[in-house]
Amino acid sequence: MMLSMTAFSRQQLDQEWGSLTWEIRSVNHRYLEASVRLPESFRALENLVRETVRKRLDRGKVECQLRFQSEGKTSTGLHLNHDLIQKLIGANGEIEQITGSSTRLDSMEILRWPGVIQEQAFDTSTIENQALELFTAALDDLIATREREGSELKGFLEKRIQAIREIVTSVRGKMPVILAKQKQTILDRVHDLKAELEPARLEQEVSLLTQKADVEEELDRLNSHLNEVERVINTVGQKGRRLDFLMQELNREANTLSSKSIVVETSLNAVELKVLIEQMREQVQNVE
Repeated sequence: MMLSMTAFSRQQLDQEWGSLTWEIRSVNHRYLEASVRLPESFRALENLVRETVRKRLDRGKVECQLRFQSEGKTSTGLHLNHDLIQKLIGANGEIEQITGSSTRLDSMEILRWPGVIQEQAFDTSTIENQALELFTAALDDLIATREREGSELKGFLEKRIQAIREIVTSVRGKMPVILAKQKQTILDRVHDLKAELEPARLEQEVSLLTQKADVEEELDRLNSHLNEVERVINTVGQKGRRLDFLMQELNREANTLSSKSIVVETSLNAVELKVLIEQMREQVQNVE
């Protein structure tokens, strides 16, 4: 099974106490990098969430975010910090005694003092298990999306592999004729120049030139790398790094083929090879 590293999942749970929403985003990355954003009251779940991600995924930058919205009926209104209010009133009384003037605080001034109005503490212990279950569902959905994307990537790679094989077969079939023509062209030029060379020396020089133009070895290596690509995409486990390396090897052989080209047709074949390999390389960046 091939997995893509690019995916998104969103799962929401609505209950009488409010709603939970998990959003998980995954993009390509050299290693596994997980970031978790939680409401302060759910901080205890962070390590569990990270551990779950590590067990289920191998590569990718994964962003996990939980949103919690409590229902209004769970609140009983404003919650005042009575201890702080008493301290403010006491401090105001001391100031009056020191200054000898009356500077009574009104209620609005007290309410504006930082910390006087407190948010209602919500007990999340009863819903933490549900939050974890919802996260598991979101992660399952993310992995299913990565699998669907991976299946499409596999099909994309297989089509390019087939196209490259066809080019390799075409070039291999043309090479005997191309090399024979190249040899004859060299002999004709020598004859036109009326150069006097020993037949053995001439044959040796022509043989060296044709050997330099021979791409049989490069074609063999291209096929060998393609076989390895096919093997990797059908194995279990991480594939992205190995495939990325193979794309580099394929590109190296295509460059060598281009540099050895002695006719326009094989030059165009080499360019087409490099285009196909680059298309594969771009998609391989998303493979886990």
